[in-house]
Amino acid sequence: MRRVTVIHGPNLNLLGRREVAVYGLTSLADIDAELARLGRELGLEVNAVQLSGEGEVVRALHEAWDSGAAGVLINPGALAHYSYAVRDALAALRAAGLPVVEVHLTNVHAREEFRRNLVTAPATSGQVTGFGPLSYYLGLRALAGLVGRE
Repeated sequence: MRRVTVIHGPNLNLLGRREVAVYGLTSLADIDAELARLGRELGLEVNAVQLSGEGEVVRALHEAWDSGAAGVLINPGALAHYSYAVRDALAALRAAGLPVVEVHLTNVHAREEFRRNLVTAPATSGQVTGFGPLSYYLGLRALAGLVGRE
């Protein structure tokens, strides 16, 4: 079974109770449980982590690479809009041949102006945005296609 890393960025630990009109009622624990279930179906072992700091996310990306992960699924949250450090870490993984899929729960292109610019996007294999928790599940399916199955 191929191992993939899922990284949830800042504030995603509050899903299900944070701005429910925007982000919905599904908790991060619910998303992680479904990712693990879907991962098994797709032949993937899913290791998920939620991190609040920019440096923590960068470190987790490095660890994914160092530990031999087959790919990364990431929701960088607000870091997607301004973190060149996360962008550079993603670019390093891509240059090393690791596929990276970026997801966002909301359609960032239909929200506030500052959310429309994703500095991380050019360093990823692709993005899935705007489908709520389904963005994660579609993203994992895309990642599975990119890493192949054993």
